[in-house]
Amino acid sequence: MHFGTREELELLALLVSVGALLALSPTLRVPLPILLVFAGVVLSFIPGLPHVALPPDLVLVAILPPLLYSGAFFTSLRDLRINRRPISLLAFGLVGTTMAAVAFVAHEWIGLPWAVAFTLGAIVSPTDALAATEIAGRLGAPRRIVSLIEGESLVNDGTALVLYKAAVGAAVGGAFSLLDTSGRVVLNVVGGIAIGLAVGWIVRQVRRRIDDAPVEVAIAVLSGYLAYLPASAAGVSGVLAAVTIGVYMGWHTPELTTERTRLSGDAFWEIFVFLVNTLLFVLVGLQLRRIVDALSGLSTLKLTGYAALVCATVILTRLVWVPIFTYVPRFLFRSVREHDPYPPWQWPVVLSWAGIRGAVSLAAALALPNDFPHRGLIVFLTFSVIVSTLVLQGLTLPALIRGLRVSDDGRAEREDAKARIRAAEAALARLEELVEDGDVRPETAERLRGLFNFRRNRFGARFDESDDGAIEQQSVAYQRVMRTLLDAERAELVSLRNQGLIDDNVMQRVQRDLDLEAARLDQ
Repeated sequence: MHFGTREELELLALLVSVGALLALSPTLRVPLPILLVFAGVVLSFIPGLPHVALPPDLVLVAILPPLLYSGAFFTSLRDLRINRRPISLLAFGLVGTTMAAVAFVAHEWIGLPWAVAFTLGAIVSPTDALAATEIAGRLGAPRRIVSLIEGESLVNDGTALVLYKAAVGAAVGGAFSLLDTSGRVVLNVVGGIAIGLAVGWIVRQVRRRIDDAPVEVAIAVLSGYLAYLPASAAGVSGVLAAVTIGVYMGWHTPELTTERTRLSGDAFWEIFVFLVNTLLFVLVGLQLRRIVDALSGLSTLKLTGYAALVCATVILTRLVWVPIFTYVPRFLFRSVREHDPYPPWQWPVVLSWAGIRGAVSLAAALALPNDFPHRGLIVFLTFSVIVSTLVLQGLTLPALIRGLRVSDDGRAEREDAKARIRAAEAALARLEELVEDGDVRPETAERLRGLFNFRRNRFGARFDESDDGAIEQQSVAYQRVMRTLLDAERAELVSLRNQGLIDDNVMQRVQRDLDLEAARLDQ
């Protein structure tokens, strides 16, 4: 294969730059999405590098469905049910409020026509959970805050895109009806959820009849598209359809799949989501050069002022809205207060500062028709909001979480231990049944009792205040010795392979079993 053309060398330079950032990000202690956008911005202004366009369809049709499916699949349905009221307020109420606030500012101070101003408001209203949840989760924020950020971002893309279509139609066609738009929102939500459930049921029936890990993972990847594309073609929310099928399959998949499929799927999704989001954030940064070139007729000072105005509106709207709708419903309605008591005041502060925007907003701006009024300005303002929230809020959110001493309440860890204890007890109960039936030899049963009793006691000791720590210390010592022994096994495998006594496939198969056993020690 011929290598060495200018385009190939430029691609190589881009990949090397991204790879270097990925390697340096833990040392720099800066959230990776910020580094990637910054790298894209720098690369976009390097002389000689070609302009790299971000096709809107690449994000909205090619990339968004599997990302939505993955995010919904790994979201807790129980958390969505418990938090349905605040998530609905954020995904519908805050999106609409942000759209209106930005539209008012853009019309009154920037001079955009109302329909164009509402289009801008719809574009910058949805949040992107990736950076915020990465920061909040890494710093041990309460699980409920992380759940609210994730749940909001899963739903608000659909709300914003419906409002976006209505505003674009009004700008192009010159007609806008609040009643008609409200009806469209309801139709899009109900229709998207219905199609997601219908396609999810079909996919579930298909997967019942398949027992092949690669095929099942491939079907999982396609599931987002299978819901998104028909919903979009039907004129309802493809975003909500993809989210719905993700939640549906996340609930039912444990009953359908084998351990091999689950291990393969989890590993695939982790790498896939990481690589796709890496690509997206770099592409977002690479757009700045094209955006600036398209606005050569406006002064830098005026553009900076417009950007600051819109960014401040987006941030301040969330800062005001979140505390109000956290406390006012509880104050006014006893039922809300009893069902969901007042949270610590630090929680709404953190949530209100976690409104980072992302690639979906930029894709929506770039999807505007070329002859759309003030298109270049809208794209620039959208990019400004994305970068401003990513840098300002992304860099300061860790300090805010630490400064407010917001920490995890330990609920997830307690439930994790409870689940493992109950699972071990179920295994012990089943073992006794097998012993009574004569299906297990006594010496085998004794070894298995020791294994599952140790596992049960190990996790029970973590939350037993009367325990003197002996079991936990024994567990730590056990893990340390086991890791040493597993390292010895791995070294022997490599030695056998190097001597030609076993082939690579045998080594990899045995090594995989050892890796799974080592991973189990961290649980």
